[in-house]
Amino acid sequence: MLVNPGLIFSMFFLLLFPVSGQSQTGFTDVLSKKLAEYVRLFPREEIYIHTDRQEYIAGEDIWFKIYAFDRQILKPLTGNGIVYFEILNPENRPVVQKRIGIYDGVGPGQVSLPDTISSGIYIIRAYTNWMKNFMPDNCFSKNILVFNPLKNRSFKDKRAKVGTPAGNVTVLQQPGLALNVRREGNRKAIIEINSSPEYRSAKGTAHYLSVQTRGSMNFASPVGITGDITNVEIPGNLITPGINQITLFNISGRPVYEKYIYTPFDKAGMEVISEESYNLRDKVAASFKAESGSSEIGTDLNASVSVVPAGSESFPDIADYLVFGSEFGALPGELFHSDLDEIGRDTLDNILRGLKSNWIDWEAILSGKSPSVTYKKETEDHFLYGRLLNKTTQKPDSGHYVFLSIPGKNAYFQYALTDKKGEFSFSLPLDENLRDLIIQPEDPERNNNLEIENSFSLRYPFLWGKGDSSGMIVSEELSRLGVNYQVMKIYTSEDLKATTSQVALASGRKRFYGKPDIELVMDDYIKLPVMQEVFFELMPGISLKKRKSDYEITILDPVENKFFDKPPMLFADGVIINDPAIIANIDPELVEKVDAIKARYFVGDYMFYGLVNVITRSGDFSHFTLPDYAVRIRYRAIEETKSFSSPDYGSAEKTQSRLPDFRNTIYWNPELKFNRQGSCSVEFFTSDIKSDYKIVIQGVSKQGDLFSAEKIIRVK
Repeated sequence: MLVNPGLIFSMFFLLLFPVSGQSQTGFTDVLSKKLAEYVRLFPREEIYIHTDRQEYIAGEDIWFKIYAFDRQILKPLTGNGIVYFEILNPENRPVVQKRIGIYDGVGPGQVSLPDTISSGIYIIRAYTNWMKNFMPDNCFSKNILVFNPLKNRSFKDKRAKVGTPAGNVTVLQQPGLALNVRREGNRKAIIEINSSPEYRSAKGTAHYLSVQTRGSMNFASPVGITGDITNVEIPGNLITPGINQITLFNISGRPVYEKYIYTPFDKAGMEVISEESYNLRDKVAASFKAESGSSEIGTDLNASVSVVPAGSESFPDIADYLVFGSEFGALPGELFHSDLDEIGRDTLDNILRGLKSNWIDWEAILSGKSPSVTYKKETEDHFLYGRLLNKTTQKPDSGHYVFLSIPGKNAYFQYALTDKKGEFSFSLPLDENLRDLIIQPEDPERNNNLEIENSFSLRYPFLWGKGDSSGMIVSEELSRLGVNYQVMKIYTSEDLKATTSQVALASGRKRFYGKPDIELVMDDYIKLPVMQEVFFELMPGISLKKRKSDYEITILDPVENKFFDKPPMLFADGVIINDPAIIANIDPELVEKVDAIKARYFVGDYMFYGLVNVITRSGDFSHFTLPDYAVRIRYRAIEETKSFSSPDYGSAEKTQSRLPDFRNTIYWNPELKFNRQGSCSVEFFTSDIKSDYKIVIQGVSKQGDLFSAEKIIRVK
């Protein structure tokens, strides 16, 4: 049975929150417990994506690595999962959607840009199934520039403005009250509370001060505001690096003032070692050395590296991005073109002044108003959601069963009960297998429609600026990328083609009902002309008879020695069918075997009054017509990803080849392997383009150490 986390949180709230007139001496303890419980029930996930470049030509591949984090501790998510990757055009419509598998918080990915899309600024966004509950804010988002030299169409200003950008929120403040923060020594913070006599007279002097960072309480204490200036000193070892939320509460436990400050991270070190310059089609040997306080950093480090033209646009490295993540909405451009520690203090203070967390909201936490949660974490299974509607009224049909089958010789069965909104969900394995799914309501007489929900969120993020790309200025670098791509399209050799594995259509690994009471293999017996004779002669205790114009199948209850009052569940190639005539009319020559369970059989809470499964020689349900009330889709939980490949000029013959090499991405490796000493080496070859190239590495250890580094090399 699913437990509603919102109900648990509300009960927790009623038990902990002091009622009016009670002593407030324990308020800070209550505050800390409420925050901890809230974060436990509604954890925050973040994603960072390292793409090979920021600028692309329509038709090119985008290579990327996904890093998924628990925001509270800034460590990679554990276990398996799926990240939903999208590219939105300037009109806020998806042009690419792909489900990418991640393992212990990381996973390589690749998508191909359609060669028909127009030039403009596109948005990459990515999120997990859990993050869909908090969309459109809780998703990774970054701009990429796409240029199509063969298409002149431009986008007009049709951008939907969804969500609230940072710097455009209502900041919690009170007249006659202000907070200022001074930093001293090793991150020590002096919080200066300025209050007017009028404020103290109206609101009293007893208050509470808290500092929390990413859902962890760093400091919480009563404070007496007895004069115009009250100083509270917080030792630096109590303040977690990141964006710190300082909140002042009044005697009633209500927040009255809020301020955000930034405490810098101690970034892990990464050194890139290589020669400074190379010739055309030259071998590049590059090595990487990670430095961290952790002695186990080496084999626990997961990193990706790209080598691209140095003129490409920049994006915050993994450590700088995760300082803000998606917690504070869309961020100003200043944060995307500078190292965070190099941004001027005044600029950073202005940004922090306009922040508002869309995760930690004290009003919501203290009132017990928990977020609405629809989507579950996908740590073991992928969830397919849908709704059952009345076809005439289009209203939800609640409290009814829906079935999922996968055609095959090993019957696969799931059921789901619709909730009050008519919604249901099924679970699928987290793999790349292509499955043939058939979904249908239990009762076809109810005149239902099945709607299968798109697995990608339909809640779109706020888009900055104008959507009109008619005046887009194409830089010399971008124009050159376009020429390079066209040359490669014409002259691409087999060495440069990425390959992908082929996955066959998959069904159940074993029958959901185990070993049947009867397992009739047709080839073991003489051939009979019709299925009625097969049942009569070879299926004892099971009857297939014609009643007027209809057929019926009944099973003799072996316990009570009488026929069940309800008909058995009928399957054909593992797919539920509601009409016994389908079994009666199939040619026995097409049937490989018949399985039967003669007793009552439970799958979870759902009971069969026996079952019959007719399995054809093809086993793919191709000999039967799908009823109009059922939905059939071919579906992969995790979609295939191609592998990056590049030429090897290790021989004189290949070096002297006249086939042009105008690669825009020289090298991409999403799975660097480090030794115990935290070192790694790679080799790749330069192309036929003389230019400066940028080696960019991003990575994370299991302990949460974040690594990034860049180096420029010259090809001459």
